[in-house]
Amino acid sequence: VQLVESGGGLVHPGGSLRLSCAASGFTFSSYAMSWYRQAPGKERELVATITSHGGITNYADSVKGRFTISRDNAKNTVYLQMNSLKPEDTAVYYCFVKRASQYYWGQGTQVTVSS
Repeated sequence: VQLVESGGGLVHPGGSLRLSCAASGFTFSSYAMSWYRQAPGKERELVATITSHGGITNYADSVKGRFTISRDNAKNTVYLQMNSLKPEDTAVYYCFVKRASQYYWGQGTQVTVSS
């Protein structure tokens, strides 16, 4: 299993970014996918989850209405569209899948929201 995130960077407050996570090594369309984030000095927290065929999504209260998780099963990729970014969204963002009782994480991509 390999998860490779991309799309992070430095953005001003109010700006937008789209993160991507390219997955390989498993049947992507069979598994729910999630995005987590970890800010400096804080625990890793769940940001958003999407079911295997994208029919159901869930979000942390802190990002509802601003972030959108989506997936393209033909491309084995999950996305996180982040709008109206705030400084408190600054964190390393990780892609996650639970498969056969094993947890898999990507290497993370840094998102920094600062003026």
